[in-house]
Amino acid sequence: MRQWEKALIGPEATFRDALISIDSTGAGIALVVDGERRLLGALSDGDIRRALIRGAGMEDRAIAAANAKPACADDHQDPAAMLATLRAHSLRQLPILDAARRVVGMVTVEDFLNIPVRANPVVIMAGGKGERLAELTRDTPKPMLTVGSRPILDTIVGNLAGQGFRNFWLAVNYKAEQIEGHFGDGSALGLNIRYLREDKPLGTCGALSLMPRPDEPFVVTNGDVLAKADYSHLLDSHLQSDALATVVVRDYQMQVPFGVVNANGAQVTRIDEKPTQSYTISAGVYVLSPAVLDLIPRDVFYDMPTLIADMIARELPVRLQRAEGYWMDIGRPTEYAQANADFGAVFEG
Repeated sequence: MRQWEKALIGPEATFRDALISIDSTGAGIALVVDGERRLLGALSDGDIRRALIRGAGMEDRAIAAANAKPACADDHQDPAAMLATLRAHSLRQLPILDAARRVVGMVTVEDFLNIPVRANPVVIMAGGKGERLAELTRDTPKPMLTVGSRPILDTIVGNLAGQGFRNFWLAVNYKAEQIEGHFGDGSALGLNIRYLREDKPLGTCGALSLMPRPDEPFVVTNGDVLAKADYSHLLDSHLQSDALATVVVRDYQMQVPFGVVNANGAQVTRIDEKPTQSYTISAGVYVLSPAVLDLIPRDVFYDMPTLIADMIARELPVRLQRAEGYWMDIGRPTEYAQANADFGAVFEG
C-alpha cells in the first residue's frame, strides 16, 4: 500500500484524529504507534463507531478502543502468505511489522488485485555447478535443489511473478535440461521464459552477452539466492535515478573468535574481545540499463564484479540500494540446511 504512513497515529491521538487518518488513506484502519513506530493497537472505522455509540466523545483518546493484538504480517513473509492471512481472518488490511514490532508497511486486499504487469525482463543466473554443495549437486543443478516444498528456482520465479514480472531469461549450463524440462516456455505459469544457453561457464555476468538488447532496464539475480526483495520498488528506484547499474547490498557481520590486540609499536593500547566486524556486501541482485550490455564481451567468462569495476573505471554511474528482510545465499551445506529450516516461516508462514 502506498502512503501507508498516513495510517499511523500516536497514543495521544483522538477519535477525530483517527477518523481523519482513516479517511486520508481509504484503507479503513488507523494504527496507533509509539515514538519508535512500535505498534500499540489497530483501530478500524467500525471500532470507532462502536465506541461512539457507547458514549465516547470525538476528543477522547482513540487508543481506548484499539485492538491491542491485531493480526499482523512479518516483514519477511511471502506475499502469498500475507494474502492467506487476509483471507483466513476476513480482513481488508494487514500491518507489516519488523522483529522489534515496528510498523514498516501495510498491505491491503486491493494490493493483490492491482499488481501492475512489468514488461522489464528478469535474468536469473542458473548455470553454475554448485561445487561447494558436493554430493547435493552431483545429479541436480543447484537452482533445482529443493528448499522447503519446492526447488529454489521455483521460489525465485514465483516471487518475481507475484510482483508483476512476466518476461524471464534463465542462463543455464550445468544440467540445463533439468531446468528447461521443469519450466519449459513458462506458458503453464502464465510467463514467457527463454534461455541463455552457455556452452561453457561464463561466470556471473558473461551470459548477458547472449541476450538480445532490451528496450528498458532489466533485473539480474543469482539463481541460488533466496530473498524477500521488493523487485518492483528496486526497478522503480533505478528508473528514477541517473544510474546505469544498481547494486543491491546488505549488511553482513562477522565475529572474530579471538581477542584483537591494538598496539602503538610494542605498546598494547587495547584488547577488543571477539569484536564484530560489519561489511556492506552484494546481495547478488542488480538492475542494469540496456547500455551496459555494450561493455560485456561476447561469449567469454566475465563476472559481475568485473563489470561493476569496469563501469567505475569509466566513471559510469553505479548506485547501491540497501535491501532488508530475509536473504540467504545457498552456497554451502550449512546455508542449505538453514534455508530449509527457515522456509516454512519465511515463504509459507
